[in-house]
Amino acid sequence: ELGSMYVGLRHFHNTYFGGVVGLDAVSEAVFDQCIEGSDPLFEDGWKGWPEDANQDDVLSWFSDFSDKLAALADGYGSISTHQHRRRPLAQPNKPIQGSTGERKLDVGFVKDTNARKDSRCHWSQILVPGELKSNPSADKASMAWLDLGRYAREVLAAQDTRRFVLGFTICGSLMRVWAFDRLGGIASEQFNINKDGRQFVSTILGFLWMDEEQLGFDPTIMMANGERFIEVNRNGSSERIIIDKVMQRAPCIAGRATTCWKAHPEGQPETPLVIKDSWQYPERDEEGELLRGVTDKGVVNVARYYHHETVRIHGEDDDIRNNVRRGLDITQAANYRPERPMRRSNVASGTSRGDRGRAGTSRKRSSSQIGAPLPSSKRSCSVSPTKAASTPPNRVHRRLIVRDYGMPIYKASSRSALLAAFERCIEGHESLHRAGLLHRDVSINNLMINEDDDNPSWPAFVIDLDLAIRESREAA
Repeated sequence: ELGSMYVGLRHFHNTYFGGVVGLDAVSEAVFDQCIEGSDPLFEDGWKGWPEDANQDDVLSWFSDFSDKLAALADGYGSISTHQHRRRPLAQPNKPIQGSTGERKLDVGFVKDTNARKDSRCHWSQILVPGELKSNPSADKASMAWLDLGRYAREVLAAQDTRRFVLGFTICGSLMRVWAFDRLGGIASEQFNINKDGRQFVSTILGFLWMDEEQLGFDPTIMMANGERFIEVNRNGSSERIIIDKVMQRAPCIAGRATTCWKAHPEGQPETPLVIKDSWQYPERDEEGELLRGVTDKGVVNVARYYHHETVRIHGEDDDIRNNVRRGLDITQAANYRPERPMRRSNVASGTSRGDRGRAGTSRKRSSSQIGAPLPSSKRSCSVSPTKAASTPPNRVHRRLIVRDYGMPIYKASSRSALLAAFERCIEGHESLHRAGLLHRDVSINNLMINEDDDNPSWPAFVIDLDLAIRESREAA
């Protein structure tokens, strides 16, 4: 679920912080203030920094320091910290609300200026998670990296419009800045906050001043009049789709990370739609193209096509390598190793069920492997069908909209309703087969029932052509 984790990437800071308006100039000015006067904040290290880097002492220092920094910076920049309504939060002994199990967060930045240092928060409010370790040797995969990755997964699961999450680790006085996206985690080069004070100032101010898009939120999901919506170009004209509610969001980092929203066309609340948002390998057939083709052929009891697209941000296709990571080359990471190619049998079996939250299998690693990229869970993500082992992977952000809405078949109101729905889903599967598609992923989550008389969707239907393939009649 965490994917591969690569560290030591040069240009990381400029990639993720370079677009923050005025950050370089203000960081320079604020740091100059920190080293001036008879009682400077920085002199051979930061004033008040705990010598033993004890966690509780560091947390208290970090929170106070961030507040001081924000106050100094507010006198310079055109963007105020309070304008973005965020502040540092330190609560290592209090579980954050919204987790399936109890999970605590050492430190972070939260979307609430009224939050106190010990306020109880929900994962939906955490903007930047952080992990503190007193020992500098904890800056490795088996310790600080994994802990931060678990926090990032909680943030992504709780915030349905996040494309990626920025975070940080501080081990002793050694800091790294991280980005977690649908390929895994990548991190900056390590730096000592007590030696490179200017870099530390720039990092903290960056977290406080970044806009939502720079923090990883999806700018194509907009808000007006209390409603969230997306805009699509359909049949030659622009159309607004109103998002009603989240139906599901896969609790993972690396993978397709499928999110489904119930929605409707603006002004037509009686027309139910489902938006399926996911990150796909570019080598795979587009589900939208497959569904449009079979819908045009008149298949029955299969979710009907409405629209599909590759999400575009600032005029470019939204993918991980070129858009989210802006060309950062993971082969230049300090711990890069080419991924091993998957056996073809694993590909054919459809190893993509991590989107449904199933636990993956893992193998023990020898001590010599600690600090190396983490092996991906077998079921944490779909497998790129043609990617060479030496070619870094990529994922493309795609959306499919269908005009049938229902509930999973196991939520049927009675046995007779369940059997009737199951019969219709079998007809849908056969209809796909006659249209030249093999579904390959029939499950209780992909068979839907509709018992609402006011819902114009099929009474029962098949969904999810993620793993579907076109059948070869000649080969058969």
